[in-house]
Amino acid sequence: MPSSLVHRMPYGFGPSAGPRQGPDGQPFDWSDTPRRRAVTTSYLTDAALLGRLLPPGFSLAGEPVVTVEVQYFTELEWLAGRGYNTLGVKFPATFRGASDEVTGMFLAVLWENLADPILTGRDELGFSKLYAEIPEPRILRGKECHGASWLGHRFIDIELHDAREAEPPVPVGPATGGTLHYKYVPSTGNWGGTDIAYACHTPPGGSQQRTTRFLRALGTVTFHPTGWEEMPTQFHIVQGLAALPILEARGATISETRGGKDLADQRRLY
Repeated sequence: MPSSLVHRMPYGFGPSAGPRQGPDGQPFDWSDTPRRRAVTTSYLTDAALLGRLLPPGFSLAGEPVVTVEVQYFTELEWLAGRGYNTLGVKFPATFRGASDEVTGMFLAVLWENLADPILTGRDELGFSKLYAEIPEPRILRGKECHGASWLGHRFIDIELHDAREAEPPVPVGPATGGTLHYKYVPSTGNWGGTDIAYACHTPPGGSQQRTTRFLRALGTVTFHPTGWEEMPTQFHIVQGLAALPILEARGATISETRGGKDLADQRRLY
């Protein structure tokens, strides 16, 4: 836990409860919650195009494999038993700074369907979080349909099929290095200027998460045509992801887990 209580806007009401501190200022017990169901699908893409999505100080690490992950969280203690859903896009990268060099999975964007985790994750941790509608999946006869939309515009669909029970994999390569982020805050009044711009790292380990079920599957990802009229503040993100060619499918997974961590070990990189 931080050495002092965390405040957020509006400041005058005092410290704010959130993932890393409860209403009493103490951390939550993450040993058995949340309950999480996650699906991923991965594909090989063009390295030069993928590298353009990286901020300063970052470079690609290993093969240019993009992973799209949808997560459904329930029983979150910090939300008094409620939950929310996320959709993230990540790929392996290395950050090289003045004193730090870290290789992990760079989280390019993470859509969520609830404001509270968006605010806490952006302001406190440096996650690139945005809002989207992420409904529960449609599952029928072994086929799963996942996706997200913004004010009714469906901008992505993920489909999984032919799922088979399997042993959870042992992480290798960049997947063992945690998650990389780039925290950026523009300067108020100095339009075009920057108040904050630095890399952040979610270290591996420390999580009490345990896998209760794991399956391997086949999957596809489709980014739908999106212009300014459909998503005025996010169309460039969808277009950037849609421009990445799918050169080779790299499989899909379904996992169910319990437990986690509050990410209080998040750190700034230098």
